[in-house]
Amino acid sequence: MNQFTGKVWVLGDDIDTDIIIPTDYLALPTVEDMKQYGFSPLRPDLASRIQEGDIIVAGKNFGCGSSREQAPEIIKALKVGCVIAKSYARIFFRNSINNGLLLIENSEIQDVVKEGDMLTVNPGEYLELNGKKYSISTLPDNLMDIINAGGLVKAMQKRNGVI
Repeated sequence: MNQFTGKVWVLGDDIDTDIIIPTDYLALPTVEDMKQYGFSPLRPDLASRIQEGDIIVAGKNFGCGSSREQAPEIIKALKVGCVIAKSYARIFFRNSINNGLLLIENSEIQDVVKEGDMLTVNPGEYLELNGKKYSISTLPDNLMDIINAGGLVKAMQKRNGVI
């Protein structure tokens, strides 16, 4: 995955899957139908304001709550470039990887970034904000292969010569 720059949307700690996509909207036929309601309990207009390649920066325990797979699917459907948080709920983390959504853990950036800032992400290397670089961990190659393929199903199809 190559370096990219996106506009930042700042969220707090403990953003649970009910905030990412409320239960009321899970009965809609597709994720495309659901995405307009993303984050609506917290910020009703956020989904409509997010542009392709934007970046969500949050605090600790992002994706806590139920294990609904639609939560990372909604974020991906909104075309968010990545989510950067201090920490993630583990099942949300794995569901995100399986859906091809890049997640980055960083304990510093949320404390210095402001909503609307432009943040550069160099996956596996660093984040850059206002000329300062912040180190990030590297995801294992097998997880990056899944993300780069667009999700686990697509990665397995590619590996098996289906696509």
